[in-house]
Amino acid sequence: MQYNELMKSDMPKVLPISEVIREGKDQKTIFVKHKENIKPGQFYMLWIPGIDSKPYAVSYCNKTELGFTSIAIGKFSNTFDKLKVNDKIGLFGPYGTSFSIKSNACVVAGGIGISSVSTLIDKLKNPTIIYGVTTKDYLIYLKRCKNKKIILTTDDGSYGRKGFTTEVLKELLKNNEKNKISIVYTCGPEIMMKKVLELCNKFNIECEASLERYMSCAFGICGKCMINDKIVCIDGPVFNLKQLNKMTEFGKFARIKSCKKVTIEEYHSTHL
Repeated sequence: MQYNELMKSDMPKVLPISEVIREGKDQKTIFVKHKENIKPGQFYMLWIPGIDSKPYAVSYCNKTELGFTSIAIGKFSNTFDKLKVNDKIGLFGPYGTSFSIKSNACVVAGGIGISSVSTLIDKLKNPTIIYGVTTKDYLIYLKRCKNKKIILTTDDGSYGRKGFTTEVLKELLKNNEKNKISIVYTCGPEIMMKKVLELCNKFNIECEASLERYMSCAFGICGKCMINDKIVCIDGPVFNLKQLNKMTEFGKFARIKSCKKVTIEEYHSTHL
C-alpha cells in the first residue's frame, strides 16, 4: 500500500474537547468523548489544525472518554496548553504495541512519562510505583494514586525522597527476596530508562519500556522514529528487555525532524 493510500485510509477523528484538567505546573489533560478498545501503552497522533500532529499516549481511558496529558515545552504543546472545552482536536490511531499485564510489578516513571504508564497502573494489581520529578510542582496524578503503593522522589528534595527513581529501584531489587518484583515497567527520560534496563539485567528481572521518538507519520514511512533496526511507531513504542538489550542506540542517539541522527542530549534540546 502506498503512502497516500495509507493516509486516505486513516483520516482523523475530529472531536470536541469535553473536559480540561490542570494537572500541575505547565501540565494539562484534555478529554474527548470517544469509545475505543485501548491497550495500555498505545498512542494516538493528535492533530491541531494549522500547527502539527504529535504522538500522545492515552493517559485516561474509560467507557466513554479518552484523556491525553501534555507539558508545555514546545510549539505544539504550548498550543495544546491553550485548548479549552469545545475546541476541536483530531485523533489518528490508536497505534503501537502495548504493555503486558503481569503480577508482582514495579512501575518506574519519570516526569511526564507517568502519563504513558497511567492506564497500565490502572490495570495492574497492587503494583509498586516509583515516580520521580525534578521538583514538587511537576507531580501529577497523586489523588489518582492515593490508594496505591507509591514512592515519590524529587531531584531537589522538595517532596518525598530526595534523589532519583533508579536509586529506589536498586534498593528494592537488592532486597527482592522480600519485595518479589518479577517485572519492571518504565517510561520517562531515556537516561533513567537506560539505568532501569541495566538494573533489570543485573538482577535478572523482566523489563518493558515505552520509548519516545520524533514521529511524523505513525505508519513506519518517514523513518524518523527509528532506533537501530526498529521503527518505534510500529514495532513499539513498548519494547521488552530482549529487544532493548539489542538497541545500541538506546540512551545514546535519536533522530530529529530532518532524520539526522544526533546524541540523545541534542535530541531533547532541539526536537520540541
